[in-house]
Amino acid sequence: MTQPLDGRVAIVTGASAGIGAAVAKELAGCGASVVVNARRGDRIEEMAAALNRMLDAERVATAPGDAADNHTIGRMLSIARERFGEPDLVVVNAGRGLGGSVLTSDESQWEEVTRINFLGAARLIRAVGPKMAEDADAEKAAWDQAAADRVAGKAIDPKAVRARDIVVLGSTVGRHISPFSSLYGSTKFAVNALAEAARRELGPRGVRVTLIEPAIVVSEFQGVAGYDPENFGELMKKFGPVLLPEDIAQAITHAVSLPAWVHMNDIVLRGTRQEYP
Repeated sequence: MTQPLDGRVAIVTGASAGIGAAVAKELAGCGASVVVNARRGDRIEEMAAALNRMLDAERVATAPGDAADNHTIGRMLSIARERFGEPDLVVVNAGRGLGGSVLTSDESQWEEVTRINFLGAARLIRAVGPKMAEDADAEKAAWDQAAADRVAGKAIDPKAVRARDIVVLGSTVGRHISPFSSLYGSTKFAVNALAEAARRELGPRGVRVTLIEPAIVVSEFQGVAGYDPENFGELMKKFGPVLLPEDIAQAITHAVSLPAWVHMNDIVLRGTRQEYP
């Protein structure tokens, strides 16, 4: 049975838990080969082994390390190419939160949050974008033919051009800054801008850059960020049912499964009862 992502080669950063783990599982389950990355090597090794058993195929490989480090990024790409082929679906997910505002958050953590959330995203986009665009340039004739067929009212073969995707995890607090997490929100504000700038540069060459902006998603994120459990629990009651990592993974899979000439640029996801941020 054909799967929507058969033949795709994916990289997912920050995949040891939460959204990253859910995305890796969803992509692999839909037919993609996946290289998973996280600092916690033992966690992704266990996950890869479990997914390969479930799939009855060796379609998940690991590249442990710091996703903001250029050496680690190079290893992700090398492993993908050696095991599966040139990556054409990269999910820039690695990141962390930080509770508090610019006035109240722990200043000693500012540089690390900025490094992993923003610089790590920028480095990965820079590492994969040029090659994706170069490969898409080589297929310009197919893109031009598909465009001519659309103008002529003809159906376009879904396989006429190949999809290439960079999916960037932003946040609703990057668009609607919250005073309760404004330092973290500022890094996601920057990530949102980075994704849009990359879309404008790479989109005309046939590479989709999609920004995903989730609201509250229940995962390990809140504990690592240092959010107050009692206050977060009250928000869960008020806004609930809130999102799960699987909800984000399904939205990403839908976006990257569309024909190559259809692009969902920005996707904002909230629990239905969450009005803000």
